[in-house]
Amino acid sequence: MRSAKTVLITGATSGVGFELAKRLASVGFRVLATGRNAGALQQLQALGIEGFCADLRDTKQLDWLVSRVGVPDIVVYSAGVGRFNLAQDVTDDEMEEMFQMNVFVPMQLTQRLLPSMMERKSGHLLFIGSQAGKVATLKTSVYAATKHALIGYTNALRMEVAPFQLDVSVVHPGPIDTPFIELADQTGSYKQALGSHVLSVESVVDAIVKTIERPNRDVNVPRVMGLTSKLYALAPSVVEVVGKPFFYKK
Repeated sequence: MRSAKTVLITGATSGVGFELAKRLASVGFRVLATGRNAGALQQLQALGIEGFCADLRDTKQLDWLVSRVGVPDIVVYSAGVGRFNLAQDVTDDEMEEMFQMNVFVPMQLTQRLLPSMMERKSGHLLFIGSQAGKVATLKTSVYAATKHALIGYTNALRMEVAPFQLDVSVVHPGPIDTPFIELADQTGSYKQALGSHVLSVESVVDAIVKTIERPNRDVNVPRVMGLTSKLYALAPSVVEVVGKPFFYKK
């Protein structure tokens, strides 16, 4: 792994982004971390990580961040939000929040960073997707829609930037044991139903680091989840019936 590279991580103040920032800094990367939690950024800064407190939903703050970070070698889009509920119960504000954080912010940040990266003819854009973007489940209609959108965006983006020697990767984890789950599902039934199937933060960080070392267009965590999405393409009704108990409790 080349330690001289600069990596920008969004959503670096919690969960996977926070642990990834620490891991990459420990092996010599120059890490630029952004998020909304000033306290968490201070913890990262104590480790030699450069912190930028910003709410990227605000385009003025987004532009400020871009003006400060220069041209990173790698960008990891870890910021995201989920609200799990039946379609008729998702509020307008929740819909807007999910699409802003999961779709618009990554696209807007990419649009601003691309010209310089393309001119340099090197770089790696690594997005954190979700298995929900491949196999939609009950109570995740809007969240799954945002991750489906991200897949469509990155598939086209990959073709557009290939002539400029830029890599585009998407890491698709299953449910991760982070505060994201508690915020997404306030009932607690989602995490309880999944039991031991919930991924550790470390396993997802491991997958991201491996993808930084060797860029891959599509990474499933765990790898067996790739079989689920292939099965879904062949027999969607079977997967929907089998998977329903994990995601919907009356």
